[in-house]
Amino acid sequence: MNIPELTLSPENIEIQFATNHIGHFLLTNLLMSKLLKSTAPRVINVTSLSPTVAGIRWSDINFQKRNNTLPKDEQPPYEMHRAWGTPDPENASYIPLEGYNQSKVANVLFSIGLTKRLYSKHNLLSLAVHPGVIQTELSRYAKQETLDAIQGMRERRVFEEKTLGQGASTSVVAAVDPALGAFEGERNLGVYLLDCAVCDKADVRAVSGEGAERLWGVSEGLVGEKFVW
Repeated sequence: MNIPELTLSPENIEIQFATNHIGHFLLTNLLMSKLLKSTAPRVINVTSLSPTVAGIRWSDINFQKRNNTLPKDEQPPYEMHRAWGTPDPENASYIPLEGYNQSKVANVLFSIGLTKRLYSKHNLLSLAVHPGVIQTELSRYAKQETLDAIQGMRERRVFEEKTLGQGASTSVVAAVDPALGAFEGERNLGVYLLDCAVCDKADVRAVSGEGAERLWGVSEGLVGEKFVW
């Protein structure tokens, strides 16, 4: 999270997207034959609050273009980035937090894609959960101005922090609650969980069925393999 400078993986993928989504996408698919031996498999993707404010940068996954030149629905939430310590986000190309945001939106869209493909045929359900804000080493690479901004938000109680146990609870609910099932409607209500319950606050871009299919195709292209069960 918050890698200060634009960094690409050895496969030429922005490092947060590569680490937080593409690696998970590939590993899950490579393990699928084992997962499908279960009678009711679940795949839980740990996301964040990013899906409530962000989308995917479809025309510029690797952050090569200035933000204000992108299509409107691909531009980042500028006020959020100013609050996190980026002074002129409109004229930036890479913003550390936006790289993270994109990867966390991908976690939700990946869950939608998995469930659409495998729920009716194999009873596999995939959900995405926000564990809450917890003090960890996740931002250990962040710039000092970003760390200062986070500390300022903490002091102003912009967010409520959770304990480790509280943070794990939503993942546990997603993994074992028998009441959870396939999603409803165009916004795939049911895929995104927060505070141990289904949350309807996700941005439409982050829970789009069309976006899930588009991401699946992009992800297969980046790993160089197609997956069919």
